[in-house]
Amino acid sequence: MMEQNAKIYVAGHRGMVGSAIVRELQRQGYNNIITRTHAELDLINQEAVNRFFEQEKPEYVFLAAAKVGGIIANQTALADFMYENMMLEMNVIHAAWQNGCKKLEFLGSSCIYPRMAPQPMPESCLLTSELEQTNEAYALAKISGLKYCEYLNRQYGTDYISVMPTNLYGPNDNYHPTHSHVLPALIRRFHEAKEQGLDEVTCWGDGSPLREFLYVDDLANLCVFLMNNYSGNETVNAGTGKELSIKALTELVAKVVGYEGRILWDTSKPNGTPRKLLDVSKAKALGWTYRTELEDGIRLSYQDFLSNPMRAER
Repeated sequence: MMEQNAKIYVAGHRGMVGSAIVRELQRQGYNNIITRTHAELDLINQEAVNRFFEQEKPEYVFLAAAKVGGIIANQTALADFMYENMMLEMNVIHAAWQNGCKKLEFLGSSCIYPRMAPQPMPESCLLTSELEQTNEAYALAKISGLKYCEYLNRQYGTDYISVMPTNLYGPNDNYHPTHSHVLPALIRRFHEAKEQGLDEVTCWGDGSPLREFLYVDDLANLCVFLMNNYSGNETVNAGTGKELSIKALTELVAKVVGYEGRILWDTSKPNGTPRKLLDVSKAKALGWTYRTELEDGIRLSYQDFLSNPMRAER
């Protein structure tokens, strides 16, 4: 268990996941949280990362920093996604090990699992068949990070763990029109359509893919729970165990936003992976379950979107 005054470094604290972890740590009374902005510490710079760890000596690390994006971003910046994610995660994990970090938690993504993995996807299906091509570069980088944690545990006896979240959403999300994930992108699109009085909105694909969504504050709660209650080489899935079609999701977002026009589908655009549902029985067996239902979470996300004056720039 982490002591209340333990020195905790949250990498990526300005992002959606990192900021949620900071909120959860503060909520639970942890009072010695270290953060650095990108301007203060470039995690891709190995020398700077090593110097930071040598000076600060954090006891616990939550590695939530990452270069992230939706289908378009992943397809157009393949090299960038692989290089930046692999460099930053390797730098942080290696420096943590070299400087005696007691425990590190690596945040991955459910895209690490094979495109045609058994559903729901258990942690054990990792690397059993080919990845989804649309986000292969990001997935390979994340797999490398979790495997490096595992190999350090096996070779040097460290206590480094990883958690693999499903699709996330919530406060501090990215609502960029082309670089965001599906749920925040839909919030923005339907909001703007409502404001402009548009009669119809066109969405990508045919609406058939099935997806699972987890509110980011629920993930943060699990991250702190695992840091205090789990050790092991195998990752832990983070999700709700519930799924819905993209078509049903778009209708739900439109309802929450208050858009009443028609929803059309551009079937010339890619659907992505047909189905992505995580097997969350491992987290449940450890004693954790999610709290926020999807419609409630979307309402909270829409409130965040409306309160964020810079949303159009992100």
